[in-house]
Amino acid sequence: MGTLEKEWIEIQGYKHDGGMHRIWDSAYCLVDNDKYFAVCSKKVKVIEHDFRIRYTKEPAIMIFFKDSWFNVLAMFKKTGITYYVNLASPYIIENKKLKYIDYDLDLKLYPNNEIKIIDVKEYGFNKKKYNYGDDIEKILKFNVKKIKLMMENRTFPFNEEDMNDLYKTFLSQNKKEGK
Repeated sequence: MGTLEKEWIEIQGYKHDGGMHRIWDSAYCLVDNDKYFAVCSKKVKVIEHDFRIRYTKEPAIMIFFKDSWFNVLAMFKKTGITYYVNLASPYIIENKKLKYIDYDLDLKLYPNNEIKIIDVKEYGFNKKKYNYGDDIEKILKFNVKKIKLMMENRTFPFNEEDMNDLYKTFLSQNKKEGK
C-alpha cells in the first residue's frame, strides 16, 4: 500500500459500539510513516454524531499514532498552540478514510503548560453504556500517565517547533497546489 502524503483524506471517529461519533470532511496528509500519520486541517467541516455541522475556527495539526491509544490535535490559537488529546484506538485507513474509536477521556495542554483531564463524566457514563471492560480501562489509564509525561517533557508531538514546522510544510505544499 502506498503513502497518502500530499493527499486529502476524511477522518472518521467512532464509538466503541461502531456508531459514528464525528467526521472531519477533509484533512491534508503531511506525514505517513511507520510511526504516525500527521494531517493538517483549516476551516474544515465537522459533522457530529447528531448531524450538527460546525466548522473549525483555527488551523490544526492532527497526529495519529500507529500503535498508541491516543491521537493529538494541535490547535493554532492566537494565544499559542493548545493541544487536545483524545484517548482512542490506534487508527486504520480504508479508501482514504482514517478511522479510529474514541474513548471519551481527553486531556488538554494549554500554552501556559497547564494540563487538564476532561470529559471524565462522559467516560464513566460510556464505560458502562458500551461495556469497555478491564483491558480497555488499563490501556487508557496507562496512556493518561504516558501522555502527561510527554506533555510535561514537551516531547513530540507536544513540541511547538515540531508543530510549527508541520504547519509551514502544509502552507508551502498547498500554496504550490493553489489551495
